[in-house]
Amino acid sequence: MDAITLLKSDHEKVSAIFEKLEPTTERALKTREELFAKLKAELDVHAHIEETIFYPAIKDAAETRAITLEGYEEHHVVKILLSELASMPVDTEQWTAKLKVLKENVEHHVEEEEDEMFKSVRKILTKEEIDNLGARMEAEKQNQSGKISTAGA
Repeated sequence: MDAITLLKSDHEKVSAIFEKLEPTTERALKTREELFAKLKAELDVHAHIEETIFYPAIKDAAETRAITLEGYEEHHVVKILLSELASMPVDTEQWTAKLKVLKENVEHHVEEEEDEMFKSVRKILTKEEIDNLGARMEAEKQNQSGKISTAGA
């Protein structure tokens, strides 16, 4: 799978988790906790592969430099929100409000990547380079997912 297809697939997975998580109520604690854990794991791995493989491959090109730097900063904000959500009780209005802010930040990030960044990437990298990045990212995702599964067991 090429890098852009892989990232779009991740975006769809995260969106689907948000769609299930957002309507949960403060009373559905177990469901909310499980969905949030899944969301956090997906976002952590996704940010990791972007920051360690995808962004370094595109950050030096004039066409993608600014949006790549912005992507790093957006990840920083998402990590802060995830950390805060993880340390709060899930049965509060504040948690629900913070989740909404997280969702809005992630949606903005996805929109910029899919509407701007990916188009520029297709101009600056060859199909082979995008395919190679995708293979590296898939391997790292499996590596990271294995670490998360082991840590959670």
